[in-house]
Amino acid sequence: MGAFADRAVRVWFVRCTLCLVAGIVPAAHAATLDPSVLPKIEAATFEVVQAKPVHDPLTYEKPLPLDLLPYQERTDKYYSIGTAFAIGRGRYVTAGHVLMAGLDSLWGPPALRDGKGNVYPIDRVEKFDLRRDFVVFTLAKQPGDAALDIDTKPALNSVVYAVGNALGTGVVIRDGLYTSDTPEQQEGAWKWMRFSAAASPGNSGGPLLDQDGKVIGVVLAKSPNENLNYALPIREVLNAPDGEAVMDARSAYQLDLFETMQNGIFKARFALPLPLADFYRNFQTRFDAWNDAQLKALLAKESANLFPNGGGSRRLLYQQTRMDAFPTLIVRGSNGEWGRAGTSSRHFTLEGNGYVDLGGAGRNGLIHIRRPDDVPAAAFYGDAGTRMDLLAKTGMFQRSVASEKVKITSLGKPVSESTHVDAWQRKWQVGIWTLPYANALVVTYALPVPDGCVMLMRLAPAAHRHDTLLDLDELSSFIHVTYEGTLAQWKDFLGQSAWLPAAFGNIRIDYDYGRRFGYSSQRVVFSFTPEVQAITPDSLLWLGFRFLLDHGKPAWDVADVEVWKDKASDDHNGVNVQRFAEPPAGLDDDMTSRWRKLSQRQHPYDGVARYEDDVMKIDAVVAPASSGGKPPSVLYTAFYGIEGNHPQDFMKAKLDLLMKNLRVSEH
Repeated sequence: MGAFADRAVRVWFVRCTLCLVAGIVPAAHAATLDPSVLPKIEAATFEVVQAKPVHDPLTYEKPLPLDLLPYQERTDKYYSIGTAFAIGRGRYVTAGHVLMAGLDSLWGPPALRDGKGNVYPIDRVEKFDLRRDFVVFTLAKQPGDAALDIDTKPALNSVVYAVGNALGTGVVIRDGLYTSDTPEQQEGAWKWMRFSAAASPGNSGGPLLDQDGKVIGVVLAKSPNENLNYALPIREVLNAPDGEAVMDARSAYQLDLFETMQNGIFKARFALPLPLADFYRNFQTRFDAWNDAQLKALLAKESANLFPNGGGSRRLLYQQTRMDAFPTLIVRGSNGEWGRAGTSSRHFTLEGNGYVDLGGAGRNGLIHIRRPDDVPAAAFYGDAGTRMDLLAKTGMFQRSVASEKVKITSLGKPVSESTHVDAWQRKWQVGIWTLPYANALVVTYALPVPDGCVMLMRLAPAAHRHDTLLDLDELSSFIHVTYEGTLAQWKDFLGQSAWLPAAFGNIRIDYDYGRRFGYSSQRVVFSFTPEVQAITPDSLLWLGFRFLLDHGKPAWDVADVEVWKDKASDDHNGVNVQRFAEPPAGLDDDMTSRWRKLSQRQHPYDGVARYEDDVMKIDAVVAPASSGGKPPSVLYTAFYGIEGNHPQDFMKAKLDLLMKNLRVSEH
């Protein structure tokens, strides 16, 4: 899913690209290559570089220990990403994926650097082929007239030389054999050259030479399983049509919801030459539109079985409501059943009674932030930077420098903020932050909840911005979350009317400390006084939102209302009003059994108190008003619980007070 490389839009082997330089590769000139051609090779071969970011918006726990880095790495103003070479008439060649490293990059645009350290900006793109993975371009200023000669008919089993440029230290030349040809995988439209000359990081886009120093191919990738590397025959570059960018590459689109993939071929063309920035813009526009179409096609293909549709959704739609302050992602398993995925794996305590719970589902981070008491609600809900700084306190953002990891204490201000409304009319606060040193983005979707917020988060390469937003827009509709907080927190939350989901338009929560608590919706109404349970700012209110069927139509609404006497985790005194729907035939026996007990008022739904886990509990069933003599398909339970052992009369009196003003209005 998501990214340009992840979706295999580039040629199939780009996953093992050589474009990222990991270190300096010592030059090892082959003895059989005529030394007289070396100056020409060096003059016509260039390092492809991108400028390091000048401004760093991040704040660190301490100064970065840059002195631990090798001298050249810490003093170089550029990142080395590959190799390019001159073919004459002011034209240059490199791998397509090397040029595409500059697409929507946080680093500078790709440029060429010669052995003396001179940097030459790319001017215009003249030829481009995504599948063949090459590009031909010109420079804004010519470094000279040196160019490599070309041989379009190399002989198998002849000696060849892979040429690359590693971090500006000079031309690296290593020898081997041109061993074989292998058809490209999509349609066999041409054959890749296989060769045994070593290809190190930095060789990608460099020339493959014959024993006379003539170009026979463009070095592209290393085989993942054996020491045989790949090159595109130079004749494919020369024979490609001038003045055209061609995209014709197989791809697969996938969401982190199910195993189904949408396979397709990204096909597009546009006229060249174009300035580099215009080339990127034209490519990105077409690629984004294609991804949009892929997602649409995938969802259309899955529509009959996409939650909440299809038989695989029924169990989740009819299960008893689960209360959980930590968000989960609804996904479909290999058995076709939809269920909740993702659990909290790490807990971090913040000052002021705040905390952060971190977990994940697939490649997505799932987060719950409890707002500290000393952080004003307006700042927390209204300022994305405040929320992100709280998240940074966990130490989850770190930058590696040599052997040390340095905590990032602030990501600064987001570079982009927007609002996304999901399929259930929930309003997500979308924020994007940059990590310039990693050429990456941190993308968060924050959903305000009474005690803080829940988040869906992804770390993505900068070039994957559109893809990431496309994915998270869709995933947000599959997030399950319970709304929970103290009554004091609920007061602050309900004051943020701009961020309330549409479902709150049918919900009214009113309370007067020490006097009354009331809840009403289109489904159920109830209230109670301190005679049932104390009502204080620390009373904890849970609204169990869930996905359900309302007269056959999917809805996201409250099916469980629970009020604890206070927020103490060891004090479970509470009242509860919960919704149950008649399950369809064929579901789990426990659902059928529970419905039978509910409809027949069998224990524990018979108003008889019971002692369980140090808590006295009592339940009763409340049915909607009569509906033409038909048995109801929806029932509610009223529950009262209190710590310790108490007599039946005491428990029944509390339950009767709770049920006194309880009315079910749905059928």
